[in-house]
Amino acid sequence: MLVLKYLSSFYNYVNYEVADHRVSNWFLMETPWPGLAILGFYLMFVLKWGPKWMENRKPIKLDNIIKVYNLVQVFICLFLFVEGWRLGYLRGYSFLCQPVDYSDNEAAIAIARRIHIYFLVKVMDLLDTVFFVLRKKQNQVSFLHVYHHTGMVMLSWSGVKWMAGGHGVFMGFLNSFVHVVMYYYYFLTSVSPKYKGNVWWKKHITQLQIIQFGLIFLQWFVLVFQPNCAYPRWPLFVLLPQNLFMFALFLDFYYQAYIRKKPTEKVEVQQEPFRNGSFTTREHSVLNKSMID
Repeated sequence: MLVLKYLSSFYNYVNYEVADHRVSNWFLMETPWPGLAILGFYLMFVLKWGPKWMENRKPIKLDNIIKVYNLVQVFICLFLFVEGWRLGYLRGYSFLCQPVDYSDNEAAIAIARRIHIYFLVKVMDLLDTVFFVLRKKQNQVSFLHVYHHTGMVMLSWSGVKWMAGGHGVFMGFLNSFVHVVMYYYYFLTSVSPKYKGNVWWKKHITQLQIIQFGLIFLQWFVLVFQPNCAYPRWPLFVLLPQNLFMFALFLDFYYQAYIRKKPTEKVEVQQEPFRNGSFTTREHSVLNKSMID
């Protein structure tokens, strides 16, 4: 009973007392349970229920749905990128130390709202995996893919719940720009098959992803040397190793796919080079020895 009492006190403390009061009534933000339920259903569907249900069925044609989905992603991510620039960095947001403004002024609330939208986009990103399952592309449902999507939902929810603004805005700001480019490429491939074999797109999208993780790592790392910065330090223990891991993973993928490969070797392409943590069958075989268990 004493343990349960302490657990209950701790839950009330982190979920109500130290949480951002401004976001408590927003969609999926009052408690973590609805979000965890969505993730639980997602994991069960993409890893167990979905593959079993599709086992004796033909792949479902989702071409038009995927076209609309990719285009919607482009517009929402572009909106978030522009708003991050307009509400944050054009107004003097610092890349070195930016505390969270927990006030109710118009600009602070607007930034918090955009971060909430970013979280909802990460929830919508789970459809990437659902589409893979329904199209019977289970080879693309890799550990890294599922890990990345699940982790991004949890991290972005935490960002809204406790730190809706400040230093963490840069991560969503930069990631939204990268997703504009990525989903525009996915839209092009869904409209015209000729883009699926375009190695130029694939190579430079991978370079953009490497730059993204490197910049995000550096932007969090500078907080280590800002002892007087009022931004919380606990995210560093999660985000620094996470971004370093992703940076190394993408860098190794780039080396294996575009540098180590012989120039005269024909590149076999089945889909995109890396879609939120999912390698193609060909690329997955190249990487099996070095990064995938």
